[in-house]
Amino acid sequence: MNAKDISLKEKEVKPIVDQLNDLLANYHIHYQKLRGCHWNVKGSHFFTLHIKFEELYTNAQQTIDDLAERILTLGKPPHSTFTDYIKVSTIKEINTIGMKDTDMVNAIMDDFSNLIEMEREIMKTTSEAGDDGTNDLINSFMQFKEKNNWMLRSFCGKN
Repeated sequence: MNAKDISLKEKEVKPIVDQLNDLLANYHIHYQKLRGCHWNVKGSHFFTLHIKFEELYTNAQQTIDDLAERILTLGKPPHSTFTDYIKVSTIKEINTIGMKDTDMVNAIMDDFSNLIEMEREIMKTTSEAGDDGTNDLINSFMQFKEKNNWMLRSFCGKN
């Protein structure tokens, strides 16, 4: 499969795939951070956050699969090693053991902000290339995080 098979220009697909692979790497680190938060949350918000973190990592897992499949649809291979993910990701790992529950929420909100920023850049690139399929996919990811960022900010009492 190549870009021409889905009416896209090969030279315009490469930067999209590069950006998608960067996003994929960041999502893998974000996903593992969510798992750590889910496993290690303690305190009076345990039941609320344990469930929320599970919802968020389940969504991140699906997003990871959707990203990899989109990269394959564009005719390129997705990154598939943790070596690549850690090397490429701007989102950094954290140790969630003993971490305060609100610090966990703040770390996730920071990830959301970083992921949204990357997704907006991808949407500019895909829009210029006429890649409506990728644009639509990324827009749905972004909308989920925007809504959940608002909810987590409200949970923390932030405006």
